[in-house]
Amino acid sequence: MDLATASSVLRLLADPTRVRLLALLEREELTVAELAAVLHLAQPRVSTHLAKLKEAELVRDRRAGVSAYYRANSESDEHQHALIRSLRESIDDALLREDAARLPGVLAQRAHEEGWADTVAGDMERHYSPGRTWETLTRSLLQLLETGDVLDIASGDGVTAELLAPHARSIVCIDASERVVEAAAKRLAGFDNVEVRHGDMHALSMEADRFDLILMLHALTYSEHPSEAIAEAARVLRPGGRLLAVTLGKHDHRAVVEPFDHRNLGFNQQDLTRLAAQAKLEVLSCNRLSRERKAPHFEVISLLARKS
Repeated sequence: MDLATASSVLRLLADPTRVRLLALLEREELTVAELAAVLHLAQPRVSTHLAKLKEAELVRDRRAGVSAYYRANSESDEHQHALIRSLRESIDDALLREDAARLPGVLAQRAHEEGWADTVAGDMERHYSPGRTWETLTRSLLQLLETGDVLDIASGDGVTAELLAPHARSIVCIDASERVVEAAAKRLAGFDNVEVRHGDMHALSMEADRFDLILMLHALTYSEHPSEAIAEAARVLRPGGRLLAVTLGKHDHRAVVEPFDHRNLGFNQQDLTRLAAQAKLEVLSCNRLSRERKAPHFEVISLLARKS
């Protein structure tokens, strides 16, 4: 972020009302009327400040029927986020605490008038309700699976194997980090059908045609020779077995991923399709799964392929 941009953000936040608005909108998605009720300000004044924040791309809105809901823009420039966060963390003010204390009452009034589902329609995945979590959804859907014998490559500390173990005949976890393998062994000690090994995805020390399903969930970004890793996975797949690879889409944010020890800058769909074809696998699908809302907006690509 250059000096002019930083100065512009600081001038915008020189007004205390805009700081109060941002503090609330980072907590919840709110209408103009709700913000006015929390801040004890007139709605036209709130709308004027929201317009300036929206123009600066610090807040965004969505329509739901006749209402507009505002929230802090999580997709704006990461350097602006860092600057705003540092300012917020350095402020300890009674007015902000009073706003936060009034917020639950306004939300309770909304729920009483509209019903929770109505207030989050069209944006439901961003909002919590009791018992409705991604973990619960994942564990529920996994009950539909029968995975057979599974190999989890670059398995990390075993969280995926822990989810799959009740639905698999056997699981072998492979990871290149001895410390991570130790952590996975502890996590998975209660499962008789799971084995954890230290190993190299490019040279799997196991016989051919062994597994029904091979997982490479964010494994390929840690490979300097992804064609070798895919070929090894294909070798140990049984005929009819499937390979599921999930990885970052190709990007140019080397500085962001270097702390995570990534060995490459991701793949596009053509890359993954070509790697599968080279390993003599039939590509069943190759798609973009998601795009992160927060800058730098990493994309995630998946490959599902089968051994004939």
